[in-house]
Amino acid sequence: MGKFSNTWSLMGASWDLLKKDKEILVFPLISGICCLVVLASFAIPIIVSGGLESGGASTDSHALAYAALFLFYFCNYFVIVFFNSAIVACAAHRMNGGDPTVGYGLQAAFDRFSLIAGWALVQATVGLILRVVEDRSERLGRIIAGLLGMAWTVTSFLVVPILVIEKKGPLDAVKGSASLLRKTWGEQLIGNCSFGLVFLALGIPAFIVLVLGFMSGSGIGAIIGIIAAAVYLIGLALIQSALQAIFQTALYLYVRDGQAPQGFQNAALENAIITRG
Repeated sequence: MGKFSNTWSLMGASWDLLKKDKEILVFPLISGICCLVVLASFAIPIIVSGGLESGGASTDSHALAYAALFLFYFCNYFVIVFFNSAIVACAAHRMNGGDPTVGYGLQAAFDRFSLIAGWALVQATVGLILRVVEDRSERLGRIIAGLLGMAWTVTSFLVVPILVIEKKGPLDAVKGSASLLRKTWGEQLIGNCSFGLVFLALGIPAFIVLVLGFMSGSGIGAIIGIIAAAVYLIGLALIQSALQAIFQTALYLYVRDGQAPQGFQNAALENAIITRG
């Protein structure tokens, strides 16, 4: 409960910052739309060409499938990292006393275009490797891929703030993130989990509205329920994405400087990390 309470405090501080810069929500919105476009651009040609039915088990077909998957991973990761970088840039600017705008965030992301592309390439490579491991042995492969994926997520947790704020290349950013994590063990996992749990609880009203819509016995009522629940959940997802990036930025600055950035309390961030001896 203490950890949950501390996470709630960090979420509150992140929310206060978000209220000052509501335009930050534009970034996860555009990111989500672009990710759907990327998905459609890969899925539609495959479906139209009948690739799902005609795919054979030959080595060439597997190689082609993995190549397409790698390209999809790269495009998807690039979109996500690009707009997350814009959020991190805006959050860091606000924490340093500035007044960021959408233009500021976009410019910061464009200025780091090559770094973002490099990191997307690394992420896509790791993602493909994990997928190959998973495919090699269904049950054991899933377990190994899951463990490796979790370790990679923790190790690379601070990469985007390092990439944006310090303008380091992807490999140096990974080394920097790993180095910080060797010195401190923070609420990275707890923060991710608790954020997810909190927003899962906040999503319950959408489920209730959906059920009430279907229980109304009216087609219009069901449609209204579906639309209302979808709009609510989309808005919730946008807020969660923004708050997570803000929290990530604040945690990085605190771990790096030993001082809570503007808008955050030292005690909350101190409770989020444990300095290793």
